[in-house]
Amino acid sequence: MGKVISSEEAVKMIKNGTRIMVGGFGLVGCPLELVDALAKSSVKELEIISNNLGEPGRGLGVLVRQKQVKKAIGSYFTSNPEVVQAYQEKELDVELIPQGTMSEAIRAGGAGLGGFYTPVSVGTKIAEKREERMLNGKKYVLQEPIKADFALIKAKKADQLGNLIYSKSARNFNPMMATAADTVIAEVDEIVETGQLSPEEIITPHLYVDYIVVKGGN
Repeated sequence: MGKVISSEEAVKMIKNGTRIMVGGFGLVGCPLELVDALAKSSVKELEIISNNLGEPGRGLGVLVRQKQVKKAIGSYFTSNPEVVQAYQEKELDVELIPQGTMSEAIRAGGAGLGGFYTPVSVGTKIAEKREERMLNGKKYVLQEPIKADFALIKAKKADQLGNLIYSKSARNFNPMMATAADTVIAEVDEIVETGQLSPEEIITPHLYVDYIVVKGGN
């Protein structure tokens, strides 16, 4: 199957300054083997789109500790004090976005939409410099779609074609991110024969998946 590559081969495609979506809520649903391969590479000045940046020295937190991240776009960074410290020391640029708005913006990016209006964040610093509009007597702000050069996602299983199923809450942001990046690399626990996955289980169709990395090698 041509889509299967190693984690080292996967990260070789990622260059300095690349804009990358990374699935997961903290460490849950995060493609940790791909992140570890990134941490062992020399890439830097990355722009990471993820709900948060892992924990101190764990997951995406390793990239922060090693100063490989230039900008982070997400909704929940305070669980990692090293992210806060890097921001305060002006080593890391942070763009906060409400979690539901972020999820919908990624979905909009994958659907090819030009953006959407949301009442969330109206009157806050997040809404500053954004277009506002009154709709049916209520104020909304424009949220533009979010896309990326690469999406690194985590799934439970892939079949030989690259169809993906997820495990419980690890599903979180991964399915949306699979639709909103130019190149999608999925880290999976195992690959099964085509036909073994029930069509009812498949969340991400293979057409969205460019490469597959099997956790622990293949």
